[in-house]
Amino acid sequence: MINHPTRRTILSMIGAAAGSSAMYAAMTSLGHAAESPYNGPIKLDGDPRGAKVLILGAGLAGMTAALELRAAGYEVEILEYREKAGGRCWTLHSGDSYTELGGATQKVDFAEGNYFNPGPWRIPHHHHALLDYCRRLGVALEPFIQGNQNAYLHSSNAFDGKPMRFREINADYRGGISDLLAKATNAGALDEAVSPSDREALMASLKYYGVLDDEFNYRKGDHLSAYRGWAKWPGGGADARPEPSEPIDFATVLQSKLWSKLLEDQVTDHQETMFQPVGGMDRIAAAFEKQVGDLIKYNCKVTQIRQNDQGVTVTYVGSDGTSEPRTASGDWCVCTIPFSILSQIEADLSSEMQSVVDNMPYAEGTKFGLEFKRRFWEQDEHIYGGITYTDLPITLISYPSTGYQSDGPAVLLGGYPWGAISNQFTAMSPEDRIKWALEYGSHIHPQYMDEFKTGVSVVWHRVPWTLGCYGLWRDREANYDQATRIDGRILMAGEHVSYLPAWQEGAITSALDAISRLHDRVING
Repeated sequence: MINHPTRRTILSMIGAAAGSSAMYAAMTSLGHAAESPYNGPIKLDGDPRGAKVLILGAGLAGMTAALELRAAGYEVEILEYREKAGGRCWTLHSGDSYTELGGATQKVDFAEGNYFNPGPWRIPHHHHALLDYCRRLGVALEPFIQGNQNAYLHSSNAFDGKPMRFREINADYRGGISDLLAKATNAGALDEAVSPSDREALMASLKYYGVLDDEFNYRKGDHLSAYRGWAKWPGGGADARPEPSEPIDFATVLQSKLWSKLLEDQVTDHQETMFQPVGGMDRIAAAFEKQVGDLIKYNCKVTQIRQNDQGVTVTYVGSDGTSEPRTASGDWCVCTIPFSILSQIEADLSSEMQSVVDNMPYAEGTKFGLEFKRRFWEQDEHIYGGITYTDLPITLISYPSTGYQSDGPAVLLGGYPWGAISNQFTAMSPEDRIKWALEYGSHIHPQYMDEFKTGVSVVWHRVPWTLGCYGLWRDREANYDQATRIDGRILMAGEHVSYLPAWQEGAITSALDAISRLHDRVING
């Protein structure tokens, strides 16, 4: 039977829950819990009469705009900073190299076929536009495993630093809450809030939901072990009888704070089914590039954007800064350059638009792709996909959702800290980042040091073409409408001009909205 927490513990728990609810509300206001508005392929009816659109940036927003505008009869030209398309839809494969701001170059020495997604790494089932383009462009998808009850929850300050199986904390927290509420209900504490008929239904639901016994206690037994796991698992033969496991004391579960990660796969953005492209996220970029690659000029660093009543002229040089300045012109411009970069470019924008551009910070973010000699998480710990969460600075470990049971090397996402916690890695050399990712990860998986083969890290504030992970709004209510307006002959698009920040769905839907408004202006004046 569980030990019941003190009133102070319960009040602390309620306060923590209120904080989580407030955080979820804040996430919703930022777009992290929003569903895509996409309702099907865009229709741009009417003759654009030879109008040319200059697109800045060949990420998913820019290529979406190019694909649809050309189909509607526009002349289109894209200027792209990099040597390849995709922007943050980016995958590092064996043989690739990446040079970050400051000059440090990392060479990817993964085994053939292994890869690492520094940017987007999963696709929610309700990101309808992205999924539709994957279908239309022939991008093969496979399931991405978000939640795994056999993965770990880890706190350096609880259980002597030992990682706990997700299912153990999940069952014991849910059971402890149900036990507590059942006893309060039986004692009449909820009589004013619950009718007699509802009281009976509530007790039945608590027994079911919390896996309580017939006396409404959460305690050791076969039925409970079917949820939290067994001390000795059932099998076959002479010694096949299982042994039930002992639940963790409820107060201990509360104080561990591991319950704070129990809803990670319940947020709409993380609910099953989730997907990933077969072979890496850049398969999506490659599919777009196959359609519009002939429109793209690569290795073009924009230095100036000028506009007047007749059109837009953009000055650019080679990305290495060595070539002579050149220009490209169009009747209109769709600018998908991140505001972190655009704020450093001389541009003819209205004062209102320039203010929005200049005052958008970009979130910090770091990712580690760690390749190990064997899939020890599967072979030793029976973890197949999913995510382990920790209070250490790496914040999580994500296990590959493909290649199960295969021999040879495999790549883990060895950490994804974002926000302020990411800053400590931004200041490190790539070698030191990997060193610390291994050190922190070894607290959860002791095999790390012996099994490590090679690794690569990306800190987004050092990525030259974005200088940050994704756009943050200081005051969306006051500034968002301005960012979506046609500013002379320039329109903005990208994940930063959406209520789905950081997600590819936000980039695509913002581009579709921008070209719809542009087309309406061209056709109707």
